[in-house]
Amino acid sequence: MAHRLRPEGLGFLTAAPVRLVFAREVAAPPERVFRALAEDVPGWAAWFPAVASARPLDGGAGRDVRLRGGTRFRETVLAATEPEVYAYRVDVTNAPGARALVEEWRLAPAGAGTRVCWTFAADGTAAFRGVLRLARPGMGRTFRDAVTRLDRRLTELP
Repeated sequence: MAHRLRPEGLGFLTAAPVRLVFAREVAAPPERVFRALAEDVPGWAAWFPAVASARPLDGGAGRDVRLRGGTRFRETVLAATEPEVYAYRVDVTNAPGARALVEEWRLAPAGAGTRVCWTFAADGTAAFRGVLRLARPGMGRTFRDAVTRLDRRLTELP
């Protein structure tokens, strides 16, 4: 059953009870990475293996994301500042125990490429917070694999 989460803002990225932060450098320039994140929302399914489908809502102000395994998110974009920041919060999900979720993708030039930093900020029941902490290594691997796939996709496309 889907439920509404607390409508947190960008400040939650530093105040959340659970913060998972992952970073990786890629060869693609920040502008291309930003466009893949913010403008090619359906393309997420091609490079982020956990994403079954994603589509923009309300002219890009929101997103509808479905993960493999059945978890669903309806999101509001909080920041889309090209080429540095793309952030969104989850408004509605069927993930049990979640109370608030905000994610930020921060991009910075790194040599000829980009340093991609993903912050996953969350609150929920004690069990939900515990599961997220235990999931950190797996989420880190998923992030690294996804960003590597995104980089390949961006450097192979014209």
